[in-house]
Amino acid sequence: MILFVSGRCDIPAFYNDWFFHRLAAGFVDVRNPFHAHQISRIPLVEGNVDAIVFCTKNPLFLAQRLDEIPFPYLIHVTLTPYHKDIEPFVPQKEAVIETIRQISEAIGKKRIVVRYDPILLNDRYDVAYHAKAFERLAMRLCDHVETVILSFVDLYQNTRVHMREMGMRRMEEADMHALGRVIGAIGRAYGMKLQTCGENVDLHSYGIEKGACISKQIMEDLLGHPYEGSKGKPVRGCGCIPTVDIGDYNACAHGCKYCYANYDERKIQARMKTHDPLSSVLLGHVEEGDVLVKRM
Repeated sequence: MILFVSGRCDIPAFYNDWFFHRLAAGFVDVRNPFHAHQISRIPLVEGNVDAIVFCTKNPLFLAQRLDEIPFPYLIHVTLTPYHKDIEPFVPQKEAVIETIRQISEAIGKKRIVVRYDPILLNDRYDVAYHAKAFERLAMRLCDHVETVILSFVDLYQNTRVHMREMGMRRMEEADMHALGRVIGAIGRAYGMKLQTCGENVDLHSYGIEKGACISKQIMEDLLGHPYEGSKGKPVRGCGCIPTVDIGDYNACAHGCKYCYANYDERKIQARMKTHDPLSSVLLGHVEEGDVLVKRM
């Protein structure tokens, strides 16, 4: 299986110590977010875990412990151009960029991917703003990152709640083409591979290909041998091969106003306070009445 760390919350940013405790323990318990008493126990051992895909907006803590990861891995870093009005508690982007460069020098630029995701539009963050921001990103990272994944904002529950506050307007296909035209030109100029993931719009004429951020080919390149893939549902229906997410929803303190995974903001602080770095589950502990099933 491919361990996803994580699409539900930013484990490297907020639960990094817990994750490395789980690696040392040799297993992790993952509570089903839709059936609270169902827990999957995942042995973190060779033969059960093929690879790990990390996804984070703050790779600083992870960068300090790369040598402790016993499995092949990829790192996806979400790097957007927004300020505190949209992303209240995301670290300074300059620090994130420097950490990406550091990680790339340690593991190679094929294994660290930047996600310019999601792209949203309002009066402040218009097409011209994104063009300037993306060129600054490309200028700093073109020698350290091979692939940038683009995605446009979706109207998830939390996004709709904050839509008026953000002054965000609905993303039309014409907007996607306008953004694709300018971002694609920048990508070509700096020799970076650009792709979308989970988008229906066709931007290939601008040099932006449709792709999967976790594909069979990517895994085979990482592992160095044929990969049959994991059983399960594809991620987001976007063509990515199945992964096993060990995170939980409503458990991230970045406070991004477009986030799909924080759909009940009133619960976040209380839920995060239940975290114990030594527990086998991310939030709280295994309790009486919980049903554990080993997932191989």
